[in-house]
Amino acid sequence: MEQAHAEIILAGMLAAVAVLVTLARVLQVPYPIFLVLGGLAIGFVPGMPDISLDPDLVLLLFLPPLLYSAAFFASLRDLRTNAGPITLLSIGLVLATCGVVALVTHALIPGFSWEAAFVLGAIVSPTDPVAATAIADRIGLPRRVVVVVEGEALVNDATAITAYRVAITALVAGSFSEVAAGQKFVLSAVGGAAVGLAAGWVIAHVRARLDDPPVEVTISLFTGYAAYLPAEELGLSGVIAAVTVGLYMGSQTARVTTAQTRMQGFAMWQILTFLLNSFLFVLIGLQLPRLIDALQAADFELDSVLGYGLLTSLALVLTRIVWVFVLTYLPRSVIPRWRERGPAEDWRNVSLVAWMGMRGAVSLAAALAVPVVTDAGQPIGERPLILFITFSVILFTLVVQGLTLPLLVRWLRVEPDDDGEEVEENKARKLAARAALDRLDRLAEEEWTRDDTVERMRGMYRYRYERFAARFDAERDGDAIEDRTATYLRMVGSVIEAQREQLEELRRSGDISSDVMRRIERELDLEEGRFLG
Repeated sequence: MEQAHAEIILAGMLAAVAVLVTLARVLQVPYPIFLVLGGLAIGFVPGMPDISLDPDLVLLLFLPPLLYSAAFFASLRDLRTNAGPITLLSIGLVLATCGVVALVTHALIPGFSWEAAFVLGAIVSPTDPVAATAIADRIGLPRRVVVVVEGEALVNDATAITAYRVAITALVAGSFSEVAAGQKFVLSAVGGAAVGLAAGWVIAHVRARLDDPPVEVTISLFTGYAAYLPAEELGLSGVIAAVTVGLYMGSQTARVTTAQTRMQGFAMWQILTFLLNSFLFVLIGLQLPRLIDALQAADFELDSVLGYGLLTSLALVLTRIVWVFVLTYLPRSVIPRWRERGPAEDWRNVSLVAWMGMRGAVSLAAALAVPVVTDAGQPIGERPLILFITFSVILFTLVVQGLTLPLLVRWLRVEPDDDGEEVEENKARKLAARAALDRLDRLAEEEWTRDDTVERMRGMYRYRYERFAARFDAERDGDAIEDRTATYLRMVGSVIEAQREQLEELRRSGDISSDVMRRIERELDLEEGRFLG
């Protein structure tokens, strides 16, 4: 990419992301699908400059923050509860997919080496949760399905990239040893987890001693790199290190940060992960024209490579379907103790998990990071084909599986089951209000408190406790309390809006500065978020 065009291209990609995501919302299509197709269309526009990334920088730039944020916001309880299926999918299925894809492509493509075949298998084996969760948010899916798919995507990135590193080493060295690869895989995984824990421990202790939101958010931004880079330098799994430090910091953040830091940090991560994923999905589409040029320069027939991509995609999808159904029901039929654990998993949920195998950003990043030459300085002739098949798999799974998932949900008549989480949230709010009342009882005995202030706060928290206690109690008149709450919240919204209008009038008249307005407006935003959010 020429430096003169870099700024224009970056601004154009930002504008393209905004337009494409907006269109996706209007058309009710999951935005990753629209971004890929939009990038594909943009890539074929005449005069479009060649957009490429340094392969050595792709994994470094994109993976650490994406993996860290996914792990940070993951639920450790849900991961532990569903550890069995998540492990079978994120480790067993990744390795099985890698093996199947390697077998198929080595047998199917003339001259395609085992090393290149295993690199391709490792690249396309991890799923991407963005498209699946975007659909889940729009149409509603059972909570267990979403947890399993998101947990799988979190851990299988680590498994796949570790396998990818092993396969890349074999590809550039020109040889492959199963024993050495297995040893490297285990050492890399265990060592990466240790580095992640060490980095998390140090960073948590540093942040516990800080009270500076901009500095803490900056530390948070680079925490993934703080684990990823040392692990890579030691020859360990930087991916597992980034995931581990994310899980650790997610469990420690409430203890080591303030409310202001958390609000600013969560907003930053929401925007950053959206932009990184969006750029990668657009890049998927933009790569196709130059991939076709590279394949033609390498004397590959376009019809043949399209067939390779389709057959690889079908092999990958079928492997997932067979694996999910067999590993869900076969152990119960042959192991009596497994049958005693409870009823079998609903086949409709199993079908959804089997079909939610979309590939995306991680696969693209790994494919773009495939080296151009071997250790001996020889060009890696299979690289254009690896990139094209990866693109084909991503496009096939996103478009075919992504667009048909809502149809499958309707055909299976699957309904979301958010009641359990709603009950948990209500219980937590009720107990928090009870804790506030208990603390007020103790504070009332202190000399520095005022009786009227204590009573005013008691009334607020007593009402809050009664509201949440009535929601799932048939003996209480929950509807009356909710109606009263709705009226109160409507009044709060109206009062806050009146204050905003007054602030805007004062700013326009010059009675207050913009800085003063923003400070007071922030307080109103927090108040509105507390009551109406």
